[in-house]
Amino acid sequence: MHEPAGGRIRREHAVVIAGGGPTGLMLAGELALARVDVAIVERRASQDLDGSRAGGLHARTIEVLDQRGLAERFLSQGKPVQVASFGGNTLDISDFPTRHNYALALWQKHFERILAEWVAELAVPIYRGREVTGFAQDDTGVDVALGDGRSLRAAFLVGCDGGRSVVRKKAGIDFPGWDPSVSFLIAEAEMAEEPAGGIRRDEKGVYAVGKLEDGKRVRAVLREESVAPADAPAPTLEDLRAALVGLYGTDFGLRSAGWISRFTDMTRQAASYRAGRVLLAGDAAHIHSPVGGQGLNLGVQDAVNLGWKLAQVVKGTSPATLLDTYHAERHPVGARVLRTSMAQTALSRGDARMDAVRETIAELMRMEEPRKRYAAMMSGLDLRYDLGEGHPLLGRRMPDLELSTETGPRRLYSLLHEARPVLLDLGAPGALDVAPWADRVRRVDARYGGTWELPVLGEVSAPTAVLIRPDGHVAWVGGGTDRDLGEALTTWFGPPGPP
Repeated sequence: MHEPAGGRIRREHAVVIAGGGPTGLMLAGELALARVDVAIVERRASQDLDGSRAGGLHARTIEVLDQRGLAERFLSQGKPVQVASFGGNTLDISDFPTRHNYALALWQKHFERILAEWVAELAVPIYRGREVTGFAQDDTGVDVALGDGRSLRAAFLVGCDGGRSVVRKKAGIDFPGWDPSVSFLIAEAEMAEEPAGGIRRDEKGVYAVGKLEDGKRVRAVLREESVAPADAPAPTLEDLRAALVGLYGTDFGLRSAGWISRFTDMTRQAASYRAGRVLLAGDAAHIHSPVGGQGLNLGVQDAVNLGWKLAQVVKGTSPATLLDTYHAERHPVGARVLRTSMAQTALSRGDARMDAVRETIAELMRMEEPRKRYAAMMSGLDLRYDLGEGHPLLGRRMPDLELSTETGPRRLYSLLHEARPVLLDLGAPGALDVAPWADRVRRVDARYGGTWELPVLGEVSAPTAVLIRPDGHVAWVGGGTDRDLGEALTTWFGPPGPP
């Protein structure tokens, strides 16, 4: 991990990120690729993470990592699986038009370790064992207060410091939503007896105990009899024992627990993702039930949407108003995840009426069109930012095409490894002039003879050119002319440079 020599802290950075979890690490990497001076403040002394936490990556997150040339690092450590689901119904995406038509089973502690290794390669300083405790912003920057009495100065501060975000609270950003209706204990433990495996359900929700990979320890997810208050003390071994006895009638000879935590279905979302020079991403911006495995994926994609925009503003390439598009694009995505997680929490309950609802949902999910729509939503492959009317590609993820270029065959995602925008010209070479943006936008002349196919929508008409943002979403689609290209370039990548 890239810890400054001797624990020294540099006084100033362009961007300070509070929190070195998945979202903070991904954002730091994105900014570093854009050669922005960024630092992370992380309360943990190391990247080590107790327990397993999130269990995997959905297809779009794998694509995002592939856009940076990182996918193989994660694929080599995880296991491809079909786990996209809704309401307990597994949704197979193996027929989807993507190179990564699967999810990846990989515990969060491994995901963080691999991502942190990448961030270290980019020489991002991480100030460990420290916390952001407050800040004051003015017209030119933010003074960031640390728990050890020191302070940092930055042009921008990004709160990636979790559901109880200090940055969000100090910024005065409202966090409306719903209080929890159920709470769970999650633990990794040792038991003298063989536990009763499998998922069970009662009128309040689901619970399960199962063996871990080592065959010795067990992982338990146990519904608590009553909802734990927000200020409840950390759960203990006796709490775990009581929950086991309450649900199974026995503690299976519980001996010890290496890790115990609690989660609820509390559902809240920041009213704004930005307050001046302070921004929020990941759990600092939204919290919800972990059902569906959306949280880590949502945070990583927040970071990839924000990173290039923040970099351009820091460099003076784009006006600060570009940052407003971060909230405009990502807030609706978060709101949709909150709704689907609430729906799935309700579907997990086991009374007779909800059994009937689940059976109806299961019947629908066996139909082709509902299966495709919900699978695309849960895997993140259907995401479209509202960039106006036009070609179906506009605002959607760019497919990873196999291109023919003057330097040989290229996968499209390889063109995004440096997190720079790309104008892909598939028409007559030299027909589109991007010279005034040549310092920011990479132009690639290429040929592609295959079909253009998108999840759910199917085959779409072939464009003659596509302007691709660093996050992999399409900002402009050409139909034989350069109409509106200059406007799109200016909107997303700043005004034209001098002739």
